[in-house]
Amino acid sequence: MLEPYKAINWNQISDQIDKATWEKLTEQFWLDTRIPVSNDLDDWRTLDDNHKWVFSHVFGGLTLLDTLQSQHGMASLREHVHTQQETAVYNNIQFMESVHAKSYSTIFETLNTPEEIDEIFDWSDSEEFLQTKANKIYNIYKSDGNHLKKKIASVFLETFLFYSGFYTPLFYLGHNQMNNSAEIIKLILRDESVHGTYIGYKFQIEFNQLSENKQQELKDWLYDFLYSLYENEEKYTHMVYDKVGWSEDVLKFIRYNANKALMNLGQDPLFPDRAEDVNPIVMNGISTSTSNHDFFSQVGNGYLLGNVEAMNDDDYNIGGLKERLY
Repeated sequence: MLEPYKAINWNQISDQIDKATWEKLTEQFWLDTRIPVSNDLDDWRTLDDNHKWVFSHVFGGLTLLDTLQSQHGMASLREHVHTQQETAVYNNIQFMESVHAKSYSTIFETLNTPEEIDEIFDWSDSEEFLQTKANKIYNIYKSDGNHLKKKIASVFLETFLFYSGFYTPLFYLGHNQMNNSAEIIKLILRDESVHGTYIGYKFQIEFNQLSENKQQELKDWLYDFLYSLYENEEKYTHMVYDKVGWSEDVLKFIRYNANKALMNLGQDPLFPDRAEDVNPIVMNGISTSTSNHDFFSQVGNGYLLGNVEAMNDDDYNIGGLKERLY
């Protein structure tokens, strides 16, 4: 006899973090079409060719990684869930990763010619180091049966590997340039901080139930995997940023965020880099409040989200999650 199919009941919650995460993600809902990217055109015209290349191609790389996360990442994590509400949260995350991937095309459509857009996507589909990091994550999602490794890969992608791309718009935002493109990135950052914290929390629940030997074995794999990703990320960063002289600053930023990813997974930081080591202009970009655009002419994220506060450590605290984990 077939088992009865169960309807999801949000009035009976076994893990309140599922409900808190769902509510936070739905409160943060946004769409790229509401951000007036065309207001960046005056700033765009002041950039030289090298800076335009970097700006466009880091977004091409981010499009590739968000595509991976939306098409394979969440599907992989849904294979091992404990609650129906957890499945619903992953569904929400998957949809927003698709919004993220699509939002970069809105920026391209506004700033780039059709020929330039084709070149950006040809580049992202073939660039060696970008493809290497995508395939390292993809292979975990598709080939490894260990669901905890899949959560590790997901957190590393969202809280670490994206950040070599995020550096550029945050740098310009810190200089009060390209503000509307950067607002899209800030909205993505707020989503990713929730995604990484939630998936890291789900990882920690099961990790803490393992024997000491199994924990150590997984930790050894985790740090080896991070080293492998960082080694490739160094090459990718130099390939993208050497032409504008930003590579060393970008590497500090991604090492700082690699430590954030480890914290989400309940592990000790690996790199010495702290927030004060990161370019303060970029950190200022993160902490800048969003603009509020006029509703009747150009609708921005200020309208959609109400008052969007500056990003801070509370963005890593879903419903008291940080107190429960640390």
